[in-house]
Amino acid sequence: MNSRRQFFRGAGLAVAAAAVAKPALAGLPEPVLQTKPDTQPPLIPNTGRPYNPVVTLNGWTLPWRMNRGVKEFHLVAEPVVREFAPGMVAHLWGYNGQSPGPTIEVVEGDRVRIFVTNRLPEHTSIHWHGQRLPNGMDGVGGLTQPQIPSGKTFVYEFEARRPGTFMYHPHADEMTQMAMGMMGFWVTHPKNKHPSIDEVQRDFCFLLSAYDIDPGSYTPRVNTMLDFNLWTWNSRVFPGIDSLNVRLGDKVRIRVGNLTMTNHPIHLHGHEFYISGTDGGPTPKSARWMEVTTDIAVGQMRDIEFLADEEGDWAFHCHKSHHTMNAMGHSVPTMIGVDHTDMVRRLHKLVPDYMVMGERGMADMAEMEMPLPDNTLPMMTGQGQYGSLEMGGMFTTVKVRRQQKPRDYSDPGWFKHPPGTVAYEWKGAAPEVKRPESSLKDNTPALKVRKPGAGHGGHQH
Repeated sequence: MNSRRQFFRGAGLAVAAAAVAKPALAGLPEPVLQTKPDTQPPLIPNTGRPYNPVVTLNGWTLPWRMNRGVKEFHLVAEPVVREFAPGMVAHLWGYNGQSPGPTIEVVEGDRVRIFVTNRLPEHTSIHWHGQRLPNGMDGVGGLTQPQIPSGKTFVYEFEARRPGTFMYHPHADEMTQMAMGMMGFWVTHPKNKHPSIDEVQRDFCFLLSAYDIDPGSYTPRVNTMLDFNLWTWNSRVFPGIDSLNVRLGDKVRIRVGNLTMTNHPIHLHGHEFYISGTDGGPTPKSARWMEVTTDIAVGQMRDIEFLADEEGDWAFHCHKSHHTMNAMGHSVPTMIGVDHTDMVRRLHKLVPDYMVMGERGMADMAEMEMPLPDNTLPMMTGQGQYGSLEMGGMFTTVKVRRQQKPRDYSDPGWFKHPPGTVAYEWKGAAPEVKRPESSLKDNTPALKVRKPGAGHGGHQH
């Protein structure tokens, strides 16, 4: 984490509303920057009211200063470079060196003051998604405040009136600025013990976002409405998304916000969970039921909670299958069962990097070592202890270990399965399958497949 004093010395200072107290003008708090894409440890509060901090997946929490009882933060809207996964970076817009920006953590009842410095090439604003606050602090440029011009700093000030899971994002040129990655998480912790908010040992958060970045390029296409090709958690794709590492028996909360343009059914393997919070705040315990998948619509936030009582490396992902793949074309034809060996041989003479896709199925792509454009990730990638995972996009694992220590978020490595608990190959004789006579008289062609790189002699029937 990098800190720079006197950042943007001399930048113009504007105020979002006349009600901002005069101490806010005494000086800008020092902005804190972070450029590493790794999950940072929780920020333990050393001033203000105490709380149990969250861990932002592949992100961090923004430090603050106390000024006469007011908790002050400084956000800097600026162009950033974000690594989606090793081997690919994107030129995005974000806050304080990253996209998404840092998580802001406060406590119910805190008086909060946020300085926002605009270092983008155009105006911006920040909407505090889900907050109860004065209308002039809501951050809708042109409606509730003037836009923040490039090079200027505005101040937002309000009380964190209710506990819950929230977000922040621009309400200015949203199509461009959100498509470029401008967003961040906000958590308001309860001031006192709350009947609908349990204490947990692990509390994670991340945002769902989507991008359209052509293979070989670096900048998102901001006019895309539907055909995104990179589906991310906190602007990371698998295998760049960190695992969620917990101790056996921990009570775990995961907070998720959706700022893509479609819904996401988020699915956890090996455990059941319940929805403990929504956009509107904590869910009463009498209204909860168990799930293994919850659908999170556009602009919604969901808190899920579960008891991590099963050891292992449990998959955790969006259940839309094309959201667990990395960049690919949208108009690729289905080629299953098509022998195009001769066509490929001829095309290679004209286009040496031409690539056949899916003669046997898309899993071929995980087996082939093929040239890729610069700054491009394979569609299906990632290695587990038993081979290729054939995944990408919105996928990671929850690693539950009995040896994991409290507050230890380090990766414990692959799970050591007890003997006799891994699926295995049957070595005995297979029973003969008898089919109805009518099914043998149809004209269904036999499927011919070949291993990648094999010639005519590699065909199998």
